[in-house]
Formats: sequence, structure tokens, C-alpha cells
Amino acid sequence: MSTPTFGRWLAEARRILDRFESTQSETIATAAGLCTEAIVADGLVHLFGTGHSRIPLEEMFPRYGSYPGFHPIAELSMTFHTQVVGANGQRQAMFIERVEGLAEQILANFELGPPDAMMVFSAGGLSTVSIEMAMGARRRSMPVIAITSVTQSMAGRPRHPTGTRLLDHADVVIDIGTPAGDALVTLDGVDTPVGPGSTIAFAAVVNEIKVQVADELARRNALPPVITSPSVVGEERASALFDAAYRDHARRYARAISRSSGDRG
Repeated sequence: MSTPTFGRWLAEARRILDRFESTQSETIATAAGLCTEAIVADGLVHLFGTGHSRIPLEEMFPRYGSYPGFHPIAELSMTFHTQVVGANGQRQAMFIERVEGLAEQILANFELGPPDAMMVFSAGGLSTVSIEMAMGARRRSMPVIAITSVTQSMAGRPRHPTGTRLLDHADVVIDIGTPAGDALVTLDGVDTPVGPGSTIAFAAVVNEIKVQVADELARRNALPPVITSPSVVGEERASALFDAAYRDHARRYARAISRSSGDRG
């Protein structure tokens, strides 16, 4: 038997997705266009997020129904949450994501620039590392796509010394539309809401972009191999697609890594 609260989060999540569909179609199309041009030019779309904003990175690539051209950048020091307390705990992760200069140290592992693009995910849009990742991408002449909640971002006090938010350093801002604090459901007698909504909103963003980019790449006869389940294409073809996709990703990735070590080809 269902409880009185069953469906409350689902209803709020539907509102988030409905709002996303009705307000963000143009920004999604613009972001998809930037990603398409990067991939067609044999570049990469770099993806960055701290905390639970790591989740959309893995949703984009690699998984079934995804393809090379997207490069997840996930620092374990800011995304490894399962131990919660003690070594590698949440307290340290939250401290690290506020450290000035760390983003530049991450970017220093690569030599990034056109034709690449950068996508930065942050529901709140206030963490120092995310802001500086966008700033560093712009210094390298890459277009920056920020995926954030404008409401959450504007509700919080900027902590970066510049007094800016992630959305201030983006060429395209995709608004996921989640409320301040992220959680969607307020319970009777409880003053702290529960049930965050940013994860489902992030998943909607990356999959809409993934599909739109794939469609345009296919029109140009430039779609890389799509990782596909054996239940759809059979064991032999699934294995071949997997290997081809990983070779394509490794080739694109190796170019950025080798240049960063001084070998510019």
C-alpha cells in the first residue's frame, strides 16, 4: 500500500522537467551546436563537476547509448563520497572544492584549446573550483557551457574572491530550474526539505545534448561508434563497437595528454 507521500517527489520532478522543456530548448540547441563543432573538428568536449555534479559526467560518457567526443574530468578528491567520514570523507571534499588555484592545477595536465569546448556542472554555481575551471577554459579560448540552477546560484552568497558565480563565466547557461537548496519536497512539521532534483535535471540536459549532437553528427556522416548493448546488436557487434569507441576516445584524449607533456606533434 502506498504512503501519503508517494508521488510527491515525482510530481515536483515532473515540474522541473516540464519547465526545462518549455524554457531551455534554445540554450540546449546552442550548446549542442558547440559540442558538435568540437567533435567534428576531432576535438573534445570536456566535462567537469564536483560533488554530486560528477554524476552527469558519467551519464554523458562512457555508457550504453553514448559515443566518443566527450571527456569526463572527475577529481576523486572532490567526488568520492561513499566513506562520508574519516579518511576521504565529505568534510575534506567540501573543503577542497573551495581551494583557489586547484582548477588551474587540474587544467595543467592538458593543453586545451580550440576546437575543444568545456561543460561545467554545478547546481549551486558557487564552488571555487567550478568557477575557476570555467575561467581557465575561457583563458584557453574554449567556449564554456554552464549547467546550473539560476535560482540556487542567485540565492547563495558568492564565495569566490571575484564575487562572481559560475554563470558569470559562461558563453551558454543552461538553467536546470531546481530550487534554492535543491531539495523538492517539504514535509509537514519538518523545516528541512528532502529529495534533491538536480540529478534528474542534469540527466535530462546531458541526454538531450547527446541526442541532438548525435543527430547532427549522423547528418554529417561523422558520428563516432556508439557503445551499444549486446541485447540490441548482438555480442559480436557490441564488442566491436565498444573497442572502436574506446580507440576513438583514446586517440582524442592522447592528443591533449601528449601536448601537455611538451610533445606538440
